[in-house]
Amino acid sequence: MDLGISALNYINSIKNGEFTVEEFTLKSLERISQVDEKLHAFLRVNDLAIKNAREIDTKIKSNQNVGKCYGMPISVKDNICIEGSKTTCASKVLENFIAPYTSTVISKLNSEDAIIIGKTNLDEFAMGLSTEFSAYGPSRNPWNTDYVPGGSSGGSGVSVSANECIASLGSDTGGSIRNPASFCSVVGLKPTYGLVS
Repeated sequence: MDLGISALNYINSIKNGEFTVEEFTLKSLERISQVDEKLHAFLRVNDLAIKNAREIDTKIKSNQNVGKCYGMPISVKDNICIEGSKTTCASKVLENFIAPYTSTVISKLNSEDAIIIGKTNLDEFAMGLSTEFSAYGPSRNPWNTDYVPGGSSGGSGVSVSANECIASLGSDTGGSIRNPASFCSVVGLKPTYGLVS
């Protein structure tokens, strides 16, 4: 199973029954456990990822409507709120902050059957260009761990580049998605202001 598969090829493979959402999610979690101690893309993984994957597989097997993401594993920068889970912004100030609401963009991903695989590292409060300034330690570039992955969405760039997930949700004010995408050799897109909340 190719964890470096494109989003479109992933969806087609799920539709064609080449593997299940649970199988792919398990492989993604295995990959995270193999490489992330060194790369430090993730601050936390989602304990419910396998449960969510099984639920989507059940929908697929019973011919129910399935969202456009088909259980695609997506990481999320840890400055984006998911109700009931930690959102630290890579700061000790917020190390025990539990989000009281779910951001609109996460609600949209959930409604399209994405698997939120985990929360990714960033420069503290998204104020940096290297992901060296996280209160929880720096992320490393998967192409050369002596190099920075860019920032502030460095964990997002690393997680995709290292094949820990297929896509990631970051944030970008002055290059914080585009910079890590460039450093980590993946595609990054800054959406139009106000399009994502």
